[in-house]
Amino acid sequence: MKELLFATGNASKVARFSEKLQNKGITVKSLKDINININIEENGKTAIENATIKAKAYYEATKIPTMAIDDTLYIEGIPEDKQPGVYVRRVNGKRLSDEEMIKHYTNLVKTYGKDGKLNTKWISGMVIIKNGKVSTHTEISSEYYLVDTPTKERKEGYPLSSIMVNKKANKYDIYLTEEDKKNMQSDDTGYINFIETTISNK
Repeated sequence: MKELLFATGNASKVARFSEKLQNKGITVKSLKDINININIEENGKTAIENATIKAKAYYEATKIPTMAIDDTLYIEGIPEDKQPGVYVRRVNGKRLSDEEMIKHYTNLVKTYGKDGKLNTKWISGMVIIKNGKVSTHTEISSEYYLVDTPTKERKEGYPLSSIMVNKKANKYDIYLTEEDKKNMQSDDTGYINFIETTISNK
């Protein structure tokens, strides 16, 4: 079995890929498995830049082939200077609270949206470093409507889940069930093919 270190502290992200990669002869190790945690400043301007920063830090510390993922948020129909990109919580240099985020993003919908919504997508950047070589992969991970009417419920630390409606499930993100999430992640073919090809190459 080949080994791949996933540079994330998110156990659900590790589980998402573990079984599928196990079937490809690749064992995914988490940071918990190797008992190492590095303080990293993710100051890249794109998902790929941030993922590269994380992957490099852990690859240099362990020399194990290392994978990292980061996301950017793209909102259709708003000016370029208002695109959140990797700075989803930071606006004009200020870190927003959960409620400030809800107010900021619903105001964008009220200003630029049509019928109370804006098309929005999360774009994932995946980076693998093996033998010092950096390989990258980018794809749309999920598509939403950003809406101007928040739900009453809040999930601490995830304010956008109260104002984003998943297009596939036609539900607010906060109401997605584990089954919904599993169904939406069922097609990870692009990621899996990229990982398998990269890890298999000499």
